[in-house]
Amino acid sequence: MSESANILLVDDEPGMLRYIRTLLEVDDHKVQTATTGEEAIQQVQKGLQPDLVLLDLLMPGIDGLQTLEQLRHLRPGLKVVMLSCVSDTRKVVQAMRLGATDYLTKPFQKAELDSVISQCVGAKGETYAGDVEELCDDVFFVAASPAMKKIRSQAGLVANVEIPVLLLGESGTGKEVLARLIHKLSPRAHRTFLKVNCAAVPADLLESELFGYEAGAFTGATHSKPGKFELCNRGTILLDEIGEMPPLLQAKLLHVLQDQQFSRLGSRSVVKVDVRILAATNVNIPEALASKRLREDLYYRLNAFTLLLPPLRERKEEIPILLKHFMSRMSESYARPPLPLSAAMLEACLRHPWPGNLRELSNFVKRYLVLGDESLAVSELQPRPDSGGGTHIDSTGRVVAGTEGAGGLKSLGRSAKDEAEAEAIARALDETNWNRKQAAARLQISYKALLYKIRQYGIAQARSTHRLSAGA
Repeated sequence: MSESANILLVDDEPGMLRYIRTLLEVDDHKVQTATTGEEAIQQVQKGLQPDLVLLDLLMPGIDGLQTLEQLRHLRPGLKVVMLSCVSDTRKVVQAMRLGATDYLTKPFQKAELDSVISQCVGAKGETYAGDVEELCDDVFFVAASPAMKKIRSQAGLVANVEIPVLLLGESGTGKEVLARLIHKLSPRAHRTFLKVNCAAVPADLLESELFGYEAGAFTGATHSKPGKFELCNRGTILLDEIGEMPPLLQAKLLHVLQDQQFSRLGSRSVVKVDVRILAATNVNIPEALASKRLREDLYYRLNAFTLLLPPLRERKEEIPILLKHFMSRMSESYARPPLPLSAAMLEACLRHPWPGNLRELSNFVKRYLVLGDESLAVSELQPRPDSGGGTHIDSTGRVVAGTEGAGGLKSLGRSAKDEAEAEAIARALDETNWNRKQAAARLQISYKALLYKIRQYGIAQARSTHRLSAGA
């Protein structure tokens, strides 16, 4: 049962109004009612502050969409669930774009209503307060920031509407994870989910990969083979990096979107399929359209609804959650005890811009777990001076600061630290006759961390010989 909430119920049918009100009051929700959009708007204007509005889509006068728009203008954060006796895809998409939180088709069961209310007005109004939502093996979704909570809500809404969805965002932001979430929340959840990376498959093979081929269709085609669309019939397919698909193949995909049918390579017969298509890309859409890399007609067909994933630097509330979850998962995978995440490491992670987004964060945790050296992990996150600055190895094997484009006092400090660290490592290696295990023990760092730093600073055994002869 969901937590008690203040709910404004708007419906012009007296019988439906009484029925839904009874369902709500059974669970101790406080219910205010309105029979028109105008009446609902007036109640909010006069100070009513509902936790949730249940709003009928088809009403005389101001209809549900107009009422939704005005209510969201009066209270931008207001959660509104649309109710309708018809499943009109076009109106559902309009409602989502106007900010509707969810959609219920009448008649609905009490369990469906309870589920929607629970998601909208859970504890303190937060549905996914940083919780990790498991999707499948090693795939999880986190929504701790306001932007990601909004995307989670939209994904739940769009999952139940049979329209293509375009997923946009930088590389590594989690577009495939979002696609899997949409699939899991959809009526097709028990069916196949397949991903095709359009950039990873050579252009001349991509068509046969997607649509299959008949025996003899080309050299080497000794037998017939179904494509991904046939294998994914009644399921969901993610076309990743759709902007890298050849234009001629984009035209064939457009026909599949329109007619849900195609022909295998080398065949004249038509194959009919029922596939939900999701597409993802990190390309600049206006540039791709201008350069003809992406067909306009395909783009507008795919763009029935768009979800834009923000980069990790814009949702830093999730970094501590992601760090802990990656550490837990990877420690199990590598059969190692999880390493602590100190305050200094968390601070460094929150400062870092993460240009590689979640993929970079995952690799960072993996390196930390394998090397086991916190200071080394934190030093990796320190900003480096611009090109021309920083440190390099001179002809004597010394680490020296660059002079061009130096980054001021901070970069000088980092350069001095690097030089001192490299000298200490070289001295320890000299004194142990390049026994790296003994040198690591003397330096009080792990063996793997020492190997990493030797590579990082370009320290070679010749450097030690030069250093000793220079000091003689």
